[in-house]
Amino acid sequence: MVGLFWINGEEIYLGTPPAAEGSGVLLTPAGVRITGDASREWPWPAVLDLRVEDVPVRSAVVRWASRAASVAAAALDAWVPDGPPEMTVALTTAEGERTETPVYAAAATAYTQREVDLSLGLLARFTRGEASPATLTAWWNEVRPGEVLRSRDREAVLESWLTV
Repeated sequence: MVGLFWINGEEIYLGTPPAAEGSGVLLTPAGVRITGDASREWPWPAVLDLRVEDVPVRSAVVRWASRAASVAAAALDAWVPDGPPEMTVALTTAEGERTETPVYAAAATAYTQREVDLSLGLLARFTRGEASPATLTAWWNEVRPGEVLRSRDREAVLESWLTV
């Protein structure tokens, strides 16, 4: 996971990949695909805007405090974690049609505001034809991180993608 993107080999999802019965938003070099029961697809030139709304954002201090409280509560068997927060992917076509799809956040507790801003900037570049999701899969195939990246590292990767 880097920012709002879940990279899994050749697949790039906004948020987490969908469960078997859920919907998801898949980004490809050709365009955007909503998967699941209401499956639809748009080529990038037909996408005017692509946003992720209701993104859980917290400062580093609050994220670490939440994580510590969760670990302590779990150790005391006093708490059952909630599922991941739900976000909304909103796609607007060049014809003005707006489609919204719920997806789950991939961040364990929340994203940093910088991660969200950089991710949304990259999505804007995709819609303007200035960048391609192929950059993300090329990075994944080259680097293949063996562990979850820290927020600073994810931000640095996002910044590098914005300059490609």
